[in-house]
Amino acid sequence: MNFLEIIMDDAYDPTLHPTEPFPHDRETEDERLLQLESVGKDSWRVFRIMGEFVEGFEEMSSIGTAVSIFGSARTSADDPMYKVCVETARTLGEAGFSIITGGGPGMMEAANKGARLAGVPSVGCNIELPFEQKSNDYIDVSIDFRYFFVRKMMFMKYASAFVIFPGGYGTMDELFEALTLIQTNKVRDFPIVMVGSKYWKGLLDWIKDTMALEGKIAASDIDMMCVTDDPAVVRDHILGRLKGMSP
Repeated sequence: MNFLEIIMDDAYDPTLHPTEPFPHDRETEDERLLQLESVGKDSWRVFRIMGEFVEGFEEMSSIGTAVSIFGSARTSADDPMYKVCVETARTLGEAGFSIITGGGPGMMEAANKGARLAGVPSVGCNIELPFEQKSNDYIDVSIDFRYFFVRKMMFMKYASAFVIFPGGYGTMDELFEALTLIQTNKVRDFPIVMVGSKYWKGLLDWIKDTMALEGKIAASDIDMMCVTDDPAVVRDHILGRLKGMSP
């Protein structure tokens, strides 16, 4: 039984420490893999990585049509965006989508809660972290990963769309990886909806006025993203895009 399966009373809760750096209490498999000292031992890690892919594929293959929802683990339940996230996930669930999250607190908890309210599969893809963290209480299917890159594959492979709520580096990582895969035609007709127009305005202005203006991306690349504050718009945009994909 790994640490994600052991619920401890003193587990770190990032919603209680939103401005503090994450603690580092233990070394993780990701950290070991990235150490230069591991060179020469890496080939044996392939079997563990392969096993993690196999487990993920088997667990995720039966969840049905799903949407992955991302956002900050530091968001507290009294944050207005937490409530918007619950409502968005519930609205998507009632439209027939299962909900996939990172399984942790904050926005992830809100999304899984919305899925539970809608009565659809609520999936949490947990990750080994260098500190003890509880998974949230609204997960029906919980899968534990040691490697970020395996977990990220599951978010993309088994989702029909991404919904991005306000978050930090991890949320940005998921957003820009999805944009890169769409831009390079690795995935096609994959809706990305960013919720929280005020939060995202600065980033979107920079993408438009700096990246696009200087020719680092095509002007049409900006159209990959839909920005809204309305859960109904999230649902309608995704349904409309997916309907347009149907033969």
